[in-house]
Amino acid sequence: MSSETTTKIPEAAAEPPPGTATPKKRAPQGHRRLLTRRDRLTLGLMAGVPTILHVALVWVTALASVALAFTTWDGIGFDSIKWVGLDNFRELFSNNPQFWPAVQHNVVWFVVLILIPTPFGLFLAVQLDKRIRFSRVYQTAFFLPVVVSMAVIGFVWQLVYNPDTGLINSLIGANEPGHYIDWIGDPDLNLWAILIAASWRHAGYMMILYLAGLKSVDPALREASALDGANEWQTFKNVVFPTLRPTNTVVLVVTIIEALRAFDLVFVFNKGAQGTELLSILVTNNIIGESSRIGYGSAIAVVLLVISLAVIVPYLIATFRKERRA
Repeated sequence: MSSETTTKIPEAAAEPPPGTATPKKRAPQGHRRLLTRRDRLTLGLMAGVPTILHVALVWVTALASVALAFTTWDGIGFDSIKWVGLDNFRELFSNNPQFWPAVQHNVVWFVVLILIPTPFGLFLAVQLDKRIRFSRVYQTAFFLPVVVSMAVIGFVWQLVYNPDTGLINSLIGANEPGHYIDWIGDPDLNLWAILIAASWRHAGYMMILYLAGLKSVDPALREASALDGANEWQTFKNVVFPTLRPTNTVVLVVTIIEALRAFDLVFVFNKGAQGTELLSILVTNNIIGESSRIGYGSAIAVVLLVISLAVIVPYLIATFRKERRA
């Protein structure tokens, strides 16, 4: 018995009747233009203008300062710029009696900030993290000096340190003739007096940084530590504080920057004279002062930049390597 095989021919697609227009195919969604020309122009301006300003005001000026450190220039006309090589640095290291005291004072500034207001800011953050009553009020009170201008802080503390009508001398009875304590004019006291004012502001800054770090700690870690029988101090030392490593990195970098760029308070108090010399004060006095030695002041600025990079960069590299290994 033979079987017949039949093949089915697919029917032709139905053609539209004559006189009717063929419908247009819709473009896929991915081919649509999401941004108009006006949108692209707006985004270009929003991203381009800040970038241009940042490059012009930060990177170009920084590189220009490095280049000027090897020249001598009085700031009048570009024709007066003369290449002197390393002469500015030789004079700075050997013939400037204010340079090494200024370096020492910057180091003292950093040591005081890292040892006194930083732990105190951590203590305040730990206490406020317990959600005590009126914690918002306390946060505002402690953080208020941070948002106030450094110049204003300097004027306020000038009133506190006034030898005649100041708060401190009035409290200790040192505001009588012959018993004055000159907190600002005495070279043995003025640096420490300014550091107290700087620490007052720095503690609030550290408090906010550590409070943000404490808010990110997983509560389960504390609960597990409590179940293991650890007290509050043991929980903080063995559980909470190790998790604050990223915050500690930020705190260290910020403290180094604050110590190296310290300028406002000192300039308001006594313009960096009589035992309060700082590198930033030397830069300002040489660039904006009467002599206007821009090349020499730029050399001091380069030294300040190298010191900051020599301290910050190795620490950041070591910290990032530990985090990658972990």
